Amino acid sequence: MFNKETEYAIRGLVYIQLQNFEGKRPGIAEIAKQIDAPHFYTAKILQRLVRQGFVESLKGKGGGFYFDTKKPQLSLKQLIIATEGDSLFCGCGFGLKQCDENNPCPLHDKYAEIRNALNKLVSEENVQSLAQKTQRGEEMLSPRLR
Repeated sequence: MFNKETEYAIRGLVYIQLQNFEGKRPGIAEIAKQIDAPHFYTAKILQRLVRQGFVESLKGKGGGFYFDTKKPQLSLKQLIIATEGDSLFCGCGFGLKQCDENNPCPLHDKYAEIRNALNKLVSEENVQSLAQKTQRGEEMLSPRLR
């Protein structure tokens, strides 16, 4: 459903949060390995997320990635919009620019239901809640993430 960049960003940030719960700050190599993603692509994604202020990083000994606990929790919707734009939440199922209530595509009504459900889901969930669920074993993620 999401592009690879978004998938790696979500998995990477959930892994970072899991490590932060344990007082650790993981580095790029560890994150890429644990989320089964290419090292350089993971680095590029995380560097952009740092620039956007979603996650923090420190260089050197004791460095790595971490969440600033003073900042609000990062909703999945914010993350998805940052990595692939907002077309999932407002676009046409056919990709038409002129599709709307007055000029609907053949999928308009049914796709609107899916789009609204997805919007609700990603607005209610955040990276921290996914990490907590993973930590409690509620979600079936890769054993590497636990």
